[in-house]
Amino acid sequence: MTNTMHISNRVSQISKSAIHEMTRLSKQVEDVAFLSWAKPTSGAPEYIREGAITAIRNGQVDGYSENAGIVGLREAIVRKLKRDNNVEADISQILVTVGAIEGLSAAIMAIIDPGDEVLLFTPTYSTHIRQVVIASGKPVLIPTIEEKGFALDFDAIEQAITPKTKAIICCSPNNPTGTVFPEQDLRKLAALALRHNLMIITDEAYEYFVFDDHRHFSIASIPEMKEHVISCYTFTKTYAMTGWRIGYLHADQSLIPQITKAHIPFAICAPVVSQYAALAALEGPQDCIAQFREHYRSARNLMCERLDDIGSVFAYQKPGGSYLMFPKILLEEGRDSMAFCKNLLFEGKVSTTPGIAFGPNGESHVRMSFCVPLDEINKAFDRMKALFVR
Repeated sequence: MTNTMHISNRVSQISKSAIHEMTRLSKQVEDVAFLSWAKPTSGAPEYIREGAITAIRNGQVDGYSENAGIVGLREAIVRKLKRDNNVEADISQILVTVGAIEGLSAAIMAIIDPGDEVLLFTPTYSTHIRQVVIASGKPVLIPTIEEKGFALDFDAIEQAITPKTKAIICCSPNNPTGTVFPEQDLRKLAALALRHNLMIITDEAYEYFVFDDHRHFSIASIPEMKEHVISCYTFTKTYAMTGWRIGYLHADQSLIPQITKAHIPFAICAPVVSQYAALAALEGPQDCIAQFREHYRSARNLMCERLDDIGSVFAYQKPGGSYLMFPKILLEEGRDSMAFCKNLLFEGKVSTTPGIAFGPNGESHVRMSFCVPLDEINKAFDRMKALFVR
């Protein structure tokens, strides 16, 4: 009997993460120009770290918190939702989670039965697909319209809905494309969900990082969607707190106890020290967000300039948000994005993420992250120009 005979079908059908595979391979190369991980290099502001240190010194972090999170943090989240998302909430509607990822997982587990179909707009974050599969649901991948900036295709969405459709997962600003779905499209999506009695699960991890004339819109701000949306947020992107693993979700108070049933076996509660750091983040000065956003805007503009400089290699849609972009590879060898990225890593010493990681129509693309110093972007593109432009 082999070990594979003990592995569940829902897990064995999941392919190895291309994102983490590229990270593993990157460690084999010296002096890599690293554009493959959506991880800010700046680190959390000092006042957030001090908030955690104070909580440790005061003996506040040695036990579990309530499953839903410490009351003070949930109260601060309620104020933030009102101020920044136009969402009226109560602490009974807040669940503090281990990053947005665990919140998304708990939400999906709470509403999906085996065989239920979940619509995802591709290219999409690969973890969302895996979360549906682990819940024994069926991911239904609906391509976005690339030439329109990876816009939603409502004709395709309508055609994809069947009696088995249970939910829609929507990530805006989007990972990997950086698309910010406009308010009118999200309102149209909400109306569709109401018409078909579907749940919408949102991933709003990059909510603060929108550029130019783009605006972030939260579907939960639509009063009619009260019982039809679960909104997932994170501190890890907003405050460069990736290692702290802290986020939260908002849903109708009738849904929270059910989602909590999934949250408890996953986590019991979010790390208490990280909860106090998150509380410090919300109660402290917020100017760091604007500073991060301005850096990402400048880095995006630089990356676009460098992409234009090697226009024979890539074509791209200028991202309206996040700190990611998703260029299309124009070279013949780009038809296999994994092979292309491996060659770029070992021959050019530049780490990117293959587009196939984000759904079938992500093939022939690469994801590039611009949450890095400007020098890192220039180093990467100098190397790509030397490798590909003869």
